Amino acid sequence: MKILTVDIGTGTQDIYLYNSKLDMENNFKLVVPSPTMIIHRRIKLATEHGVPILLSGVTMGGGPSAWATEEHLRAGYKVYATYAAARTLNDDLDEVRQMGVEIVSDDEAMRLPDTVQRLQLLDFDFASINKAFQSFGIKLDHLAAIAVGVFDHGNAPPKISDRQFRFDYLDERIRKDNRLSTFAFRSEDVPEIMTRLKAVVNSAKGSNAPLVVMDTAPAAVLGATLDQKVAERGRVIIANVGNFHTLAFRLGAKGIEGLFEHHTGLVSLEKLESLLGGLANGSLCHDDVFNDHGHGALIYNPKPLLFGEGDYDVVVTGPRRGIFEQSTPGDSRKSLRIYYPAPFGDMMITGCFGLLAATADVLPELAEPIRASFKHGNRKGSAPWDSD
Repeated sequence: MKILTVDIGTGTQDIYLYNSKLDMENNFKLVVPSPTMIIHRRIKLATEHGVPILLSGVTMGGGPSAWATEEHLRAGYKVYATYAAARTLNDDLDEVRQMGVEIVSDDEAMRLPDTVQRLQLLDFDFASINKAFQSFGIKLDHLAAIAVGVFDHGNAPPKISDRQFRFDYLDERIRKDNRLSTFAFRSEDVPEIMTRLKAVVNSAKGSNAPLVVMDTAPAAVLGATLDQKVAERGRVIIANVGNFHTLAFRLGAKGIEGLFEHHTGLVSLEKLESLLGGLANGSLCHDDVFNDHGHGALIYNPKPLLFGEGDYDVVVTGPRRGIFEQSTPGDSRKSLRIYYPAPFGDMMITGCFGLLAATADVLPELAEPIRASFKHGNRKGSAPWDSD
């Protein structure tokens, strides 16, 4: 059984092809530029050549691609965008128009002159991933499932805070089903408000395999729980320090005990340790984070988690985890003992492992071989040449 997992971040997209015949460490993987970085580079080239651009396709992750679009406009060059693609820049299309972008219909886009460079936006590009694997002699045929992770703020109504809207969504999902895989969905079950997840579903229609989509931060935290030292702990705090967002969960035997989410660019080492301490002892309040321009905090179980037990206090993963290395040894600001997980020997694919674990929950018919792979590790001593 083969499952393709793709964890799409701001800097990279991490790809792991699970094969139940292989040990977890022997499965094939790729770490390549993220879709938004690819579009960013293409827009930068268009700016250098002074040509107008058309953004078409679907809603995808912004960040670098949005910044490059703004630079293109500031340089005095034209930007067109179809309705779906324009929402990559802002869900409020009036705001997009105020940026200087001309929003056009699909028919109008087709009639634009050939001098306009056309850029197709999409987070999940199965055709390109398939081509990459094929160049190494690997076929992505007969997939049992595909699992894709992206970060989705959701489409907040006008005059409603994007931060509050996302946090209300997180709270609603946890109260409905208290486990990390509550943030994963079959393609047909994605909430209408989660427009980026819906766009991934639309992008994947040609892949001919059941699709699971998930918020990428909970996927990374779920993947971290598969590290042996993390799995041995009954209660634990795991923080995913992403490029844009830091999301931390306190986990216990009954599921999620609490969480907070903040913008990584707004947290120092000292602030992050204070937030983690408040999450541990149950004193952290929603307003503590929201009024600091973060998303918020929730405590579901008031029983404190005590630091100082075992050989670490907090588990930290994610591309910006180096924030915990910014102080010198003995610095009084750095009080927490940090463990950096590497499930199945690879930190970079942590989110993919979480996507795989969520797939076992969302598609229970596939659960048995996945969980057997997690449990037994090198159970067969199988190698890549044994995979066919």
